Amino acid sequence: MPVSSSSMISVADALAQMRESISPVTQFEPVPLAALVDRVSAEPIQASTDIPAYTNSAMDGYAYLSSGLPKQDGPVTLKIVGVSQAGHPFQGNLTAGQCIRILTGAKVPSCVDTVIAQEQVKLNDANQITLLEPLPAGSNIRRQGEELTAGQTVYQPGRRFNPVDIGLLASFGYASVKVKRKLKVALFSTGDELVTPGEALQEGQLYDSNRYALHALLERAGYDVINLGLIPDHYDTIADRFEKASRTADAIVCSGGVSVGDFDFTKQVLDSYGSVGFWKVAMKPGKPFAFGKVNNAYFFGLPGNPVSALVTFDQLAAPALATLQGEHWQSRQRLCLRAGEVLKKRPGRADFQRGWLREQDGETKVFSTGPQGSAMLTSLAEADVFIRLCAEQGHVNADEWVEVEIISAPLR
Repeated sequence: MPVSSSSMISVADALAQMRESISPVTQFEPVPLAALVDRVSAEPIQASTDIPAYTNSAMDGYAYLSSGLPKQDGPVTLKIVGVSQAGHPFQGNLTAGQCIRILTGAKVPSCVDTVIAQEQVKLNDANQITLLEPLPAGSNIRRQGEELTAGQTVYQPGRRFNPVDIGLLASFGYASVKVKRKLKVALFSTGDELVTPGEALQEGQLYDSNRYALHALLERAGYDVINLGLIPDHYDTIADRFEKASRTADAIVCSGGVSVGDFDFTKQVLDSYGSVGFWKVAMKPGKPFAFGKVNNAYFFGLPGNPVSALVTFDQLAAPALATLQGEHWQSRQRLCLRAGEVLKKRPGRADFQRGWLREQDGETKVFSTGPQGSAMLTSLAEADVFIRLCAEQGHVNADEWVEVEIISAPLR
């Protein structure tokens, strides 16, 4: 893995380098539908049957053959000679002037070609209706295979299954499908100032919030998390933990220790025991972000400040881990909106300011969530969007157009 120069690289270049360096996992396993949500498909999946499997009614009403209607002006009276309901299709035949009662989802027999809604007829008695206005042939019928045909590829490898996908797979009759095995991700925080929540704080100490937020993000992504806890700022301890994690995990995620302070040992350990792809990205928050490899485990070193850690995970580590899992990463939804106020920025780094959407003068505009310090989690907790300001950009005036990115579901 080539080492970049000490200069910062762009967010786009960082993503490209990671994706080019990462080899996705190849092992797979069959998983039942009930456990399939957020798993990633390992093979193409075809429809095993037509959808709909048979021609059926789109509503409750009456079915008739349009060519069998009497040739007359005005209302037409038809005799009801049977019923077709879901699971119990009509088995007979029709002659001119006849119809059947049909319910939503029931099979449409070949002897009819039109369904009229029950609200569009007059029920004279239990055996007779009057069509108030006959419909064109083929109305209100769902044709066999009009959605999908048997053998059609529905999902390609790399699909992250959602609940709707699972419902569709169930409609094909699949009991299980082959998916990529789950990634094993080792997680720890470094810093002598950090304390586990629940313990008493001493002067100069902080609670370790990053590890808990990152653990939740990794679990939401469907990965197996190996939580290694807090590690002190000690070179040998960090090196030992790296070595152990690299034997069992596909990836290592660490927050803290990747800056250039006297006691930031994480990058030093990575230089000695692994390889470094890059360690500074031209983005704010989150300039100190390290990517590399220790033995067979990919390493993602996040900044220690909470907002920086979560933004770099969301924008850099999450897409890279998805690549490692074999998932087809979907670009986040972006919009162009007017700024509702002045947004302060200095040129030099791409800025991911936290913003929320508000109506102003009948238009949706984006506003800052307030102070944007990299340690201020409230700026992210209340946000709807990232306001993406490019590296060369300076201050943004009110009513200028800006690009915003809807904050991903895992962070919400």
